[in-house]
Amino acid sequence: MKNLNLYFQVHQPFRLKKYRFFNMGKDHFYFDDFLNRSILQKVAAACYLPMNQLLLKMIREHGAENMRVSFSISGIAIEQFKLYAPEVIDSFRELAQSGAVEFLAETYAHSLASLTSKEEFERQVRLHADTMEELFGVRPATFRNTELIYSDGIGEMAYNLGYHTLLTEGAKHILGWKSPNFIYANAIKQEQKLLLRNFRLSDDIAFRFSDRNWDGWPLTADKYIEWILDQEGEIINLFMDYETFGEHQKRDTGIFEFMEQFFTRAVKHPDLRLRTPSQIAATHEPVAVLHVPHPISWADEERDITAWLGNELQDEAFSKLYSLQDKIYRLNDPDMTRVWYALQSSDHFYYMCTKWFSDGDVHSYFNPYDSPYAAFMNYMNVFSDFKREVEHRVG
Repeated sequence: MKNLNLYFQVHQPFRLKKYRFFNMGKDHFYFDDFLNRSILQKVAAACYLPMNQLLLKMIREHGAENMRVSFSISGIAIEQFKLYAPEVIDSFRELAQSGAVEFLAETYAHSLASLTSKEEFERQVRLHADTMEELFGVRPATFRNTELIYSDGIGEMAYNLGYHTLLTEGAKHILGWKSPNFIYANAIKQEQKLLLRNFRLSDDIAFRFSDRNWDGWPLTADKYIEWILDQEGEIINLFMDYETFGEHQKRDTGIFEFMEQFFTRAVKHPDLRLRTPSQIAATHEPVAVLHVPHPISWADEERDITAWLGNELQDEAFSKLYSLQDKIYRLNDPDMTRVWYALQSSDHFYYMCTKWFSDGDVHSYFNPYDSPYAAFMNYMNVFSDFKREVEHRVG
């Protein structure tokens, strides 16, 4: 019997407007409302609403005990749903009320705080958990960090916040010969259970599904289930962006039909069962300790953090941003904190990435700027004005 753990990440950043040097000191609104509204409503119509409806249909047809999936929804995405598409929150509430869905904890701002500030990381995780409980009536019991970023130390911080189950990437350079299809233990807090993404099977849907040059095309539900059954191990963790459905893989690729057939066949298969991370952690024990001294993630071939940090642009913007932390705390102004969170989203640092290796097309696809340097200049113009405002108010 193989346990299928399907986890979906839901996130949209607050995109910055074009903010020039001459705006500084005069214009203190930094976000492109029109662009954020249009993108959010477009993705809601193409992905969130129809895919939520498909999941609800599958739950009603097959029963909540058989149809299980999990989500993490960033606080930044929740804020935009409230502003631009409140019906999306309603549709997630319907899923929550079905009893078939587990909502996971993460950083509220979809931030990289775990890499620089224990205090900010803990504040955001607590705020996110409060938000999930308020919206969906259940406090998260499982943690996934932004971009599945994980190290032994990050796992320990999450453990100390009460999260004894954590999702991360099944990175080859960490696993070596070992399989991602088992539970592992944190090297520092060995009571913490780690569920590792099977990146090949996950990316078959997320990235390769519509690629006609892929030797697996066309992907059918029966073929995909055969691949799952051929895997060694007892747990298959399929983690992907929720925007895969209808946005990255457009409706006309057949992605919704594929998922409906996949769920129907998986639920009925005698050797498969859909389970949430908490359910799997409750019934399985770690097979080994996993040593991860340096942060890993689910990005690029390297599975490290160089998509967001490492070049001079990223590191300068990142260090300057978090240098404001103490002043933001002293100010304790909800409006300024909201901007502070929006500026922390990992997307802004991703846009500054100068890596153009095998993953260059991926970085280009998700980047609204002409170059990493344009992204950096725009961000730093915004930051400089924001910093001036914070310091003025702190006095």
